[in-house]
Amino acid sequence: MLLADISVFDIISTATYGALAGVALWGLYCIVVVWTRVSQKRFKNEDEQDVFMDDIEQMVTTGDFEGVAEYCEGDARAIPQIVEMSIHHRDLGYKRARQFVMDRFQRDVMSDLEYRLSWVSTVIKAAPMIGLFGTVFGMMGAFNTLASSASVNPSDLAGDINIALRTTACGLAIAIPLMILVANVNIKIAKMEDLVGSGLGRFMSVYREALSRTPNGSAAASSVDPNLAMQSPK
Repeated sequence: MLLADISVFDIISTATYGALAGVALWGLYCIVVVWTRVSQKRFKNEDEQDVFMDDIEQMVTTGDFEGVAEYCEGDARAIPQIVEMSIHHRDLGYKRARQFVMDRFQRDVMSDLEYRLSWVSTVIKAAPMIGLFGTVFGMMGAFNTLASSASVNPSDLAGDINIALRTTACGLAIAIPLMILVANVNIKIAKMEDLVGSGLGRFMSVYREALSRTPNGSAAASSVDPNLAMQSPK
């Protein structure tokens, strides 16, 4: 008897709330992942990065490649990992090593961020549409209540209209904050790219000069653990 009392409109409205909750949680999860990942990959400010780059430039200029690798080892930030990979792949030569590390950075860091943000964009578009879907069925339920009885209880009609309006409001309440968060995250990503670009420019300049002065110095790369040499900038 209990199942018989539940209408298809009640089932659909409940499913709509569940779908809205699901997309909201997924969108928030992706935002948190991107936010955390960007924070892990960038220096807190340019001054901190400059101190790091000063140490790197000094070691690279003196040809202390192993010291550079040890200095960067275990650092999860983008610049140290790019520097470490460049040092491990210096036997490829400047141009090929530079291309290799940039491809790895783009594939393993930036592509992952773009993948997560694309999901958030999908949630922003889908949430209002799911809310509109609930609105349509809420209004259908209201008209069904009107058609099923000559005298309609106003509370029954108000319940259907309430569902119709509430689902749209929930969809907008999900989409609007996520839009603001995405804009904030995009600013953080842009700042990270600027810092990485400036640091990479400084490193590649001294790296190229160091390789040109020690054409045979890259032989030391053969002694590097190949597992470390293929380390990803994640």
